Amino acid sequence: MANSKPTPSLTLYRGFPSRGRYTPSPFVNKLEARLRIGGLPYRVETGSIFKAPRGKLPYLDFDREGGSGGGGENDNNTTGSGPEQLADSTLIARRLIEEGYLPDLNAALTPAERARDLALRALLEDKLYFYQVRERWIDNYYAMRDSVLGFMPFPVRFVVGLLAYRNVKNTLHGQGVLRFTADEAQALRLEVWESVNAMLLESRNKAREAGRYGPFWALGGAAPTEADAAVFGFVVASLSCKQAPTTKEIIRSFPVVMEYARRIHDQYFSDYEHWTE
Repeated sequence: MANSKPTPSLTLYRGFPSRGRYTPSPFVNKLEARLRIGGLPYRVETGSIFKAPRGKLPYLDFDREGGSGGGGENDNNTTGSGPEQLADSTLIARRLIEEGYLPDLNAALTPAERARDLALRALLEDKLYFYQVRERWIDNYYAMRDSVLGFMPFPVRFVVGLLAYRNVKNTLHGQGVLRFTADEAQALRLEVWESVNAMLLESRNKAREAGRYGPFWALGGAAPTEADAAVFGFVVASLSCKQAPTTKEIIRSFPVVMEYARRIHDQYFSDYEHWTE
């Protein structure tokens, strides 16, 4: 359990202006899930990748003294006085665990269970993520551009979108995902979701056998692990992104994955808008 330190002030910058709903970013949703599972309150702001400490979302203003927060977008304070900016969803959670503000969900796991947890997170964050980016920014570029950059005048949106497209294309080609044909990429993306579905099906069956009817967890235990924040984050990001229709169709074809997300939503995100079934 987290210790009894005073609750810090946390401002989470999500990169999306909408509130009370999930974002298309799996990492934003992952961090929100991690904070809520850990019982740590936070407030949300839009922020920007141009102001983010590492040039990516999400990032967090962390004020141990419980100040108002939300005023440190250009700060990177490490002195402990005033808000400090933290970046990267995994590193943010790790820092809050180390300082005793969040419980360590993996503390009771065996070394083999920790390896499974890490492997599942890597499957999503270091493999599936790039297939998802390809689907959104390459296969459905115009819809993605006009959604993410829709607040910009068209001439600006055209230029910024083109720059984003080129950057994504170069990244995916170097990473290797763009070297597959569309059919090959689709098959590999489906393989990941089939594996996730198989794990969750086994976990749900174990929970039922044990008489647990609330949320069930990816590794099959009685409590969540770090992997659950990632799995949930990827599922709801995909269900919330209209520019990834193939992935949304895949997820909806797996009732157990939908049930997994719904149960976590009902317990931890009941104030959020539900995705359309």
